[in-house]
Amino acid sequence: MPEVIKIKKGVDIKLQGEAEKIYASADAPSTYALKPSDFPGVRMKLKAREGDEVLAGDPIFYDKNRPEITFGAPVSGEIAEVVRGEKRRIIEVRILADQETRYRDFKAADPSSLSRDEVKAKILEAGVWPVVRQRPYNIIANPNRVPRDIWVSCFDSAPLAPDADFVVHGQEEEFQLGVKALMQLTDGKVHLGVDGSTNPSEAFKIDGTQLHRFKGPHPAGNAGVQIHAVAPINKGETVWTVGIQEVIILGRLFKSGQYQAQKSIALSGAQVNKPRYYKLISGANLKSILEGNVANDNNRYISGNVLTGTQISSEGYLSYYDHQITVMPEGGEDQFFGWIAPNFNKFSVSRAVFSWFAPNKRRNLDANLNGEERAFVVTGEYEKVFPFDIYPVQLLKSIMIKDIEAMENLGIYEVAEEDMALCEVICTSKIPVQETLREGLDLMLNELGD
Repeated sequence: MPEVIKIKKGVDIKLQGEAEKIYASADAPSTYALKPSDFPGVRMKLKAREGDEVLAGDPIFYDKNRPEITFGAPVSGEIAEVVRGEKRRIIEVRILADQETRYRDFKAADPSSLSRDEVKAKILEAGVWPVVRQRPYNIIANPNRVPRDIWVSCFDSAPLAPDADFVVHGQEEEFQLGVKALMQLTDGKVHLGVDGSTNPSEAFKIDGTQLHRFKGPHPAGNAGVQIHAVAPINKGETVWTVGIQEVIILGRLFKSGQYQAQKSIALSGAQVNKPRYYKLISGANLKSILEGNVANDNNRYISGNVLTGTQISSEGYLSYYDHQITVMPEGGEDQFFGWIAPNFNKFSVSRAVFSWFAPNKRRNLDANLNGEERAFVVTGEYEKVFPFDIYPVQLLKSIMIKDIEAMENLGIYEVAEEDMALCEVICTSKIPVQETLREGLDLMLNELGD
C-alpha cells in the first residue's frame, strides 16, 4: 500500500444537498448540445450542418488548427440548430435525438494489443480525443506529442462532488480497459490518485500503473495538486490528464467499438428537493431532471460544482467535462448590517464571522458576491488555500501586466483554473482569479504554442 501524501493547504466547503447514493430515473431528454466554450484554446469549424442526420460518434465540428481533433455527436439524430452569438461565433450545436441511439461502429479492440498510433487513431476517429487534456494550459492534448506521463485523479474533493467509488461500481472493466488504452499513449507511467482517507477500490489497482494516496482538504482531489506533490511540471514537459468518467468512456469505446457518452451525474444542492444520481449522456438537456425538483424559482443553476462550474438556465445543457449539477439560492437580497451582522450561516476561512465555531456544519450558501472588486493587495489569504509552491498573487499580477517571462518563472505551467478556484472564493479584493488565469494561459498558448 503506498504511503499517504498529506495536502495541508486548502479548505472543504461543506454545503447542504449532497446527492443520495441511488440512481433516479427521468424522461430521456429530446435535445443535446455541444458547446465550443467548453474547450478553451480551440478554433471550431463545423463539419455537420443544420438538418444533417448523424450517428453517435459522427464528427460535429473540428479544431481548425488541428483538424485531426474532431468532436463526436453524443447521440444520433438530426442537427436541429446551430446557435450563434456575436460575429457568428458558435454558442451551441443542438441535436434532436432519436428515441433509440444509433452508433457509428469503430470496431472493438483490446488496447493492450495495439500500438500507440493505433490506439490514438481509434480515439481520434471516434471524436473522443477531447477527453484527454494536457498541462500546461489545461487544453485538449496535442495528439502529436508523447506526454511525460498521464494522470487520472480517482476522487473529487470539490463541494458536493460525485462519489468515485459509487460511480465506478459496475463499470470496473470499462475503467480498467480505459486505463490500459492510456498506458499505450505514454512512455512514462499512468498515475492514479486515490483518496487516502479510505482503502482504495480494487478497480484502481491495475498492474503497470502508479498508485498514489492523497489526504487533505480540497483541492486535494485535483489532478494538478497531485501532480505538483509527486512530480511537478517543468518547462518543456507535458503531462496529460483524464477524468475518471472519461476513462470509462474510453473503455467503452474499446470494449464495444462505440462512442457511448453516458455519465453518472450528481444532482445536488440545497435547492434540490431530492438530490440523486442520474445516468445522463454528455450534453443532455437538463429540464427533465430539474422540472418539479427544485425549491423555488430564484435559483442559480450550475453545470459543475460551485467553484468552477458554468451558470446555465433551468433548461440548459450539461457541459462536456462536468459530472454534477448544482442548484443553490441566487441571493441578491439586501442584508441587515451586511457583513457586520453576527451571521452563523456565512462561510469564511477567517474568524470574521462566527461560523468558524462550527467548521463541519453543512451550510445553505447563496451566490452573493458579498462585495465588489477593489485594490489587489497582498494579504496572505491565498496561501492558506493554495497548496502549490507558487506565489499566487505575484503570478496573477504578472498575468495582468502580460509579463510572459515572469509568468513562466512563477509557475504558470503547473496550474489550471480549478487549482486557483478557492483563491477566488476567499479573495478580499474580489478578483476574478479563474478568468484572469485563463487569460494568462491563452496568452502563453498564443505566444509559445502547445
